[in-house]
Amino acid sequence: MTALLRYQGALLLRSQRWLAPLIAYAALVAVGIRPGDPVADSLGLVAAGLVPAAAWLVRICVGVEPDAARACTAAAAGPVRVHAAALLTASTGALLAGAAAAAVALLTGDRSGTDPGRAALAGALAVAACALTGAAVGALCSRPLVRRRGHGILAATLGSLLALILAVSPARGAVSALVTAGRSGPVPLPLTALAGALLLAAGAGATTCLAAARRS
Repeated sequence: MTALLRYQGALLLRSQRWLAPLIAYAALVAVGIRPGDPVADSLGLVAAGLVPAAAWLVRICVGVEPDAARACTAAAAGPVRVHAAALLTASTGALLAGAAAAAVALLTGDRSGTDPGRAALAGALAVAACALTGAAVGALCSRPLVRRRGHGILAATLGSLLALILAVSPARGAVSALVTAGRSGPVPLPLTALAGALLLAAGAGATTCLAAARRS
């Protein structure tokens, strides 16, 4: 699996298609975070923006390999492992981007009346929850489940929006916890949201990996 992860990472980096979601996410963070804002609010924005960014990155990583090369890789390592490596590569990239943005929010936000260590932990949990939720959306809106590019983009856009507004969404729960804490009270730890995001990402990943195995 390590070799597959390196291979998928090299494919993604060489394609330079990761620049678009990264630049869009960086622009959101630069515009949305202002020095002196409550640190919990800033962390909530960082986490929320990661949902569409992660979905976009997953779609790129899953589709970056040409079909002929993908068939050869699947024949050598197995379609399930290849698809899982693509999902893990994209999820790792989203988590790294979220960690960098969260560090900016912690450095520039107003931490008065807030335990910095607890705020950092809450932000890390929220970033992980939103990254995993976005990755699940991207996985379900990409090949092999959705083959057409236009349909996949539309589905990922709507899925990311629903992930941010539906009350049952782990991403919505994590962001709401931070935003509420930014207005009153101590910063809560969105552990339930993270657990839900882990289950959602695992289910989406298993579904798409099995679909990839059936279509290989």
